[in-house]
Amino acid sequence: MPTGDDLRPGKALVLRLTGLVQSAFAARRWPEEARCGQDGPAGGAVPAGRARYAGEVTDPTRDSSSAADPRGSAEWADDLRLALQLADAADAISTERYCSADLHVSLKPDRTPVTDADQAVERAIRAGIEAERPGDTFFGEEYGDDGASHRQWIVDPIDGTANFLRGVPVWATLISLVVDGVPVLGVVSAPILGRRWWATRGGGAFSSEHGTAPLRVSGVSDLADASLSYNGLEYWRDAGRLDQLLDLTGRVWRTRAYGEFWSYMLVAEGSVDVAGEFGLEPYDMAAVIPIVEEAGGRFSSADGKPGPWHGSALATNGLLHDGVLGVVAG
Repeated sequence: MPTGDDLRPGKALVLRLTGLVQSAFAARRWPEEARCGQDGPAGGAVPAGRARYAGEVTDPTRDSSSAADPRGSAEWADDLRLALQLADAADAISTERYCSADLHVSLKPDRTPVTDADQAVERAIRAGIEAERPGDTFFGEEYGDDGASHRQWIVDPIDGTANFLRGVPVWATLISLVVDGVPVLGVVSAPILGRRWWATRGGGAFSSEHGTAPLRVSGVSDLADASLSYNGLEYWRDAGRLDQLLDLTGRVWRTRAYGEFWSYMLVAEGSVDVAGEFGLEPYDMAAVIPIVEEAGGRFSSADGKPGPWHGSALATNGLLHDGVLGVVAG
């Protein structure tokens, strides 16, 4: 099992990966009307989470917050070590670009935004995987899929790009390892929030807000007492499930649209009991699945199918899962 020293960010790896992308930012501009603020969000105020966390991860000689007391399955210890180092490199890049005046933004064919930060983070993580795990394949949101294999790394470089663009601090890098189609490792790193979550199959789930702490879902067993989080209503509408969502909201105690990775991490922490989304890709889900499940929860598609392959997600504390499926399943 890895120790704190074992999981200290690899100085050479982080420096090498961040150095690969520095020149990519030259002469790129983000249209003025799209920026969250030339001097940062809220008139130049730097979020407290950023000041606390980014200072740790951008100095590769220091421990990352997740490395102080790392835990996980010995079977996946080396892969977890690598994933955490890659998350450190990703955080160093993304925090530097967050609300930067020269951030470049473009639209992908599906009309969703992509920034030079998304692309740089994915290139850095891919470079690390190619160097450290040359036999593995890679699937990233921005540059696509190498093809399925026994071991495949699935990455969302910035989950919550729209938030990233607007100065909303709820965004994260998602890194997962999928073996024979099953996510066995997940790391979710949200540097502006000062938070990181991770899990390995059979090794438990942990977060780093105040040192290393194990995650555990809630014990809420009655849907009438449950807290529900969901994504945009348009995704439920487009999937033909808006009526089911509205039905579900009438059965629970509380609803909030936290969205993105945040909904699932709140389920894993026991702060939210049910989270559901449509309009998803494997890179949106693969990293969060082991975290939710190792915290004692259940994860499936909205129709009860396992894995990140079916375009929708339902995460619960486990006790409520069958009941929620009975409401939202097609």
